[in-house]
Amino acid sequence: MSNRILQLFEQRADDAEGLLNVYFTAGFPEPADTRRILRALQESGADLVEIGMPYSDPVADGETIQDSNQKALENGMSVRLLLEQLSGMRSEISLPVLLMGYFNPVVQYGLERFCKEASAAGVDGLILPDLPVEEYLAHYKGLFDRYGLLNIFLITPQTKPERIRQIDEAGAGFIYMVSSASVTGAKTGVSENMEAYFERIQQMNLRNPRLIGFGIKDRESFLKASRYGSGAIIGSAFIRILQNSTDLEKDIEAFISGIKPNKSQVMSV
Repeated sequence: MSNRILQLFEQRADDAEGLLNVYFTAGFPEPADTRRILRALQESGADLVEIGMPYSDPVADGETIQDSNQKALENGMSVRLLLEQLSGMRSEISLPVLLMGYFNPVVQYGLERFCKEASAAGVDGLILPDLPVEEYLAHYKGLFDRYGLLNIFLITPQTKPERIRQIDEAGAGFIYMVSSASVTGAKTGVSENMEAYFERIQQMNLRNPRLIGFGIKDRESFLKASRYGSGAIIGSAFIRILQNSTDLEKDIEAFISGIKPNKSQVMSV
């Protein structure tokens, strides 16, 4: 079966509003919430999901996601437990699912073991921001390909054009386009400087589609960012919903419908 991320972008290339990618931290707010949140996101109309693998020093993340990482670790979440929770998810989850985190915990777990178990669970791709493209191509691409896992790369306003071209050539699925040089959740909304950056990248006519993240918090910022890519990524704003929720399913549905009022048709498994 073809990768669900590739299928999604092929089938929804002309989506009028853009694709909504939602990030949440595994093991937060409670250790057993992973599948529950996945189900709620699917039923509410999210298009794809990133599940964060908690790490003790998430340097690229702002306070909101850092706090969720700390809470998840205190809850006992680990790479092993997350993969156990995801095992069998494809009996009920058809959304593309990515795992996002830092490379060190994956290496400590055992890279091939991780790839094998993630693939068996139905994970479609990985986002490992601290894995350089050169290292990936030289040492890991063959392993990721063997288990059908796409590796998603990030670009920022500081990424040089030649580097962006290299990432576009090396990657598949989509490019994670970081909207600013700040950490997650530090700024919200889409500024004029961001729009100039988005336009510059748009003019490069890259091979891969782009999803824009960092600072996307509501329908307005989602739609504005989506004009310059295939959609956008919401993380910190969604974590805050989980943090304050008294009814996960109800609160997730209200949040997602506020971003994309019309539910997208869920892909078949």
